[in-house]
Amino acid sequence: MMIKGKTIAFLVAPEGVEQVELSEPWRAVELAGGTPRLVSSKPGHVQAFNHLDKADTFPVDMTVDDASAAEFDGLVLPGGVANPDMLRTDPKAVRFAKGFFEDGKPVAAICHAPWTLIEADVVRGRTLTSWPSLRTDLRNAGAEWVDQEVMVDTAGPNTLVTSRKPDDLKAFCQAALDAFSD
Repeated sequence: MMIKGKTIAFLVAPEGVEQVELSEPWRAVELAGGTPRLVSSKPGHVQAFNHLDKADTFPVDMTVDDASAAEFDGLVLPGGVANPDMLRTDPKAVRFAKGFFEDGKPVAAICHAPWTLIEADVVRGRTLTSWPSLRTDLRNAGAEWVDQEVMVDTAGPNTLVTSRKPDDLKAFCQAALDAFSD
């Protein structure tokens, strides 16, 4: 039980999250003894996707209106193209994500999820990986982009774990749990 007693926020938009990038880290947090909580910009349920096809829905535990980084021990930002694209246009979601950096708490982001971090202006001077199409966006935001399975950056105010895609989930989940256990 690596993270027993710790509560980890999973921030997703009302629709568009890549299901496996939500469900696998969620399961890893539970298996490690942590408590995952689903945070979204709207109450109710979020619609997950398997790439472009609708998948399952998941109940929202709280909205960004009612949540604060202070309530959590870490943050997971799952990917999917539409999910972080919606989140980065929501000032409250961006502020919620940025709060983890301000509080020095670990953040794990996979695939397209760093778009939300770019909007929060927290990637400057950090080294990240992501889905390859974000390479230029991250570089333009002041980050160094690398093409590797998982990147753990400790050069900023917090530990930042990033991965490229669903194939990287095993390494991503382990690195995230390691960061959350500190």
